[in-house]
Amino acid sequence: MTTQGPDAPFALARFRDGEGTVLGLVAGDRIRALGPDDLGAADLNSFLATGEWGRLARLVDVDGPWRPLADVTLTAPVEPRQVLQAGANYRTHVIQLAIAGMTRRDSGLSEEEARARAERAMDARAASGRAYVFIGMPACVVGDDEPLVLPAGSEQHDWELELAAVIGSRAFRVTPEEAPAHIAGYTIVNDITTRDLAFPADIGGLGADWFRSKNSPGFLPTGPFLVPAGFVDPSDLRVRLDLNDRAMQDATTAELVHDVAHIVSTASHTLPLLPGDLILTGSPAGNGQHWGRFLQDGDVLTGSITHLGTQVVRCVADTGDPAA
Repeated sequence: MTTQGPDAPFALARFRDGEGTVLGLVAGDRIRALGPDDLGAADLNSFLATGEWGRLARLVDVDGPWRPLADVTLTAPVEPRQVLQAGANYRTHVIQLAIAGMTRRDSGLSEEEARARAERAMDARAASGRAYVFIGMPACVVGDDEPLVLPAGSEQHDWELELAAVIGSRAFRVTPEEAPAHIAGYTIVNDITTRDLAFPADIGGLGADWFRSKNSPGFLPTGPFLVPAGFVDPSDLRVRLDLNDRAMQDATTAELVHDVAHIVSTASHTLPLLPGDLILTGSPAGNGQHWGRFLQDGDVLTGSITHLGTQVVRCVADTGDPAA
């Protein structure tokens, strides 16, 4: 249960209320429900399109129906219509993978030669200005109030903690310089991946199968907070994931090959980005594939990013019961 808000003057969250979900304003260890009159908009995505955060800032010091944050159950703070994901976007992580791949193929390269080749390739990628972006499924976005069900049939379910940008006003064919004006805020996403489904042998080496490997139910635990972009400098945030209290990923967004603005710009040149959409920025080194240790029943994933709070995801085995 979340008891403390993010390290920001205020943020948005969504919480369970009976059979429904309510949008709330979080300030410290308090939360209050927000309605259309508070937002000046019909719903969350309509509000994000306006960017009128000042309306909410004025509510922080107003007496009203505040409740202790510890008394509510938070769920995913966003309702995206589209999810776009940047891959291979942390320099150290990709260089490590490239070195392992080159040396594993018995290429005759020493580790030093492989590293130099990998670093040149990463420099060329960064200079291109174009991020590698693929599609996720909005139906996979859940809060950390839901357990992560590990699908039966594989023992290679993996974690990838990521900074995610949330789109504000519609963005279509924007430049990297224009992109920040279209980012409403930031949140935490864990991009869960089933590794042995990612590059299936039965399709003749045609490429990656991101649909099957990344889109099982609940494979995008998100939140618990949406922090306004004005409170976050995305260029140097600490991204840390602990598995059962052991640090597995610990890096900063200073290692991003393509920064958030370039990722948003790249994605926007293919399709319009809509208010509330999630743009994932990639994951640093230290996933389960690196450690040779994948997710198991009973595991607890604790992910945190500077200013954005902490996400706690509990893993459970697939019982085979669709209603479970």
